[in-house]
Amino acid sequence: MSRPVLAIDPGREKCGIAVLAADGRVLMQEVAATTELDAVVGPLIRAYEPTVIMGNGTTSAAAKERVETLGCAVTLVDEYRTTDVAKAAYWEAHPPRGWRRLVPRGMLVPPVPVDDFVAVILAERFLRGKIV
Repeated sequence: MSRPVLAIDPGREKCGIAVLAADGRVLMQEVAATTELDAVVGPLIRAYEPTVIMGNGTTSAAAKERVETLGCAVTLVDEYRTTDVAKAAYWEAHPPRGWRRLVPRGMLVPPVPVDDFVAVILAERFLRGKIV
């Protein structure tokens, strides 16, 4: 697979969005309001011509429909337990400081949404051939 992967973690209020190169490098990741999904994803589809995948959780059917109107096929993938993995990935990228470093990471709650980390994890799993 030589195409980049655009991964979307859909939600009611917000969506995680990430683009990974075929070699797994993260090219972009962000959390966007669900109402802005088309505006964020459209330019990414035009710029990267990616394979588009989307988690099969909350509101995935409606989000899939919206993205497909932009002219690309969307593959739904299993997102089982990705939020837990994303929380751990958040703390790897942003190690706790001060007194928080003494608390086991599994007990810490990230101060920001981790939907973008979920999208990265979905894309990494897809690239490794672990989900479809």
